[in-house]
Amino acid sequence: MGFKPSDYKTDVHNDWCPGCGDFGILNAIQMTLAELQIPPFKTAIFSGIGCSGKTPHFIHTYGIHTLHGRVLPFAQGAKLCNPDLQVIAVGGDGDGLGIGVGHFINSGRRNIDMTYIIYNNGVYGLTKGQASPTLKLGMKTKSLTQPNVNDAINPIALAFISGFTFIARGYAYDIRHLKDLLKQAIQHKGLSFVDILQPCPTYNDINTKEWFQGTKMEDSGKVVPRIYKLDSTDYDGTLKEPEKYYDLASRVIEKSNEWNDKIPIGIFYRNEHIPTYQERISEKIENYLKYPPAKQKISSQQKTNSKIDQILESLYVGK
Repeated sequence: MGFKPSDYKTDVHNDWCPGCGDFGILNAIQMTLAELQIPPFKTAIFSGIGCSGKTPHFIHTYGIHTLHGRVLPFAQGAKLCNPDLQVIAVGGDGDGLGIGVGHFINSGRRNIDMTYIIYNNGVYGLTKGQASPTLKLGMKTKSLTQPNVNDAINPIALAFISGFTFIARGYAYDIRHLKDLLKQAIQHKGLSFVDILQPCPTYNDINTKEWFQGTKMEDSGKVVPRIYKLDSTDYDGTLKEPEKYYDLASRVIEKSNEWNDKIPIGIFYRNEHIPTYQERISEKIENYLKYPPAKQKISSQQKTNSKIDQILESLYVGK
């Protein structure tokens, strides 16, 4: 019979605030796993600290609630140990782009075959609404005594220059569109990143659901939604020829900087020409994928099945 979204739900009480965009993201992840028919026992959800950190508690797969800003090292370690595991890392914009930004950047260099999702609401929701790295300069949300004095990080641009090979943005209240993005992100061979605009109804009283979905008034009095889908335009972020990388780069950065009156969601960049980290390791350890660390027998008497002579030789620096 196959897996249904309900098969990925737990009985853990969900205490997110009513109306929180996290509910839409959670539903989209469960729908994605069901449509891709990824068995719960072959899936691991990793999270950091924050409201988004509770996500693994609500998804019936393996779940690992890690440390603040450290979700990517945990998730990457699991994927390298068990390449057959479907690894999804989730975290907030503060977790991933504040304390965890160093791991964010260095993860892009590796191109490990996994997916990283950021819940982007511009505030530290769990600690009562302080400005996060994605809150725009000069904005004053309800918990701030003064307007934000820092400029904002552009997650899409940062992911691009860091080396992520699949980069997309979704919207928490457009669950079906978000589900389609997550499916493509998971199916991508390489490191994929999905930035999700997630209104926080409790602490971000500026970038609300109403603000995203249509509060811009033209001279005619018509309400125009701020959010639009890239696939409804002629924009194509797929790198078809490696030599055209720099031509595409300028379009990715330009498109990622659109905000206020026009905010694009969809796939900004896809590059299928870069080998994954697992493929690079396989060039040095021939049977790595057949005998990864997770399949090694744990015994003081047992020798490893993996031939690591080549990788040890590459690390040798002489006497």
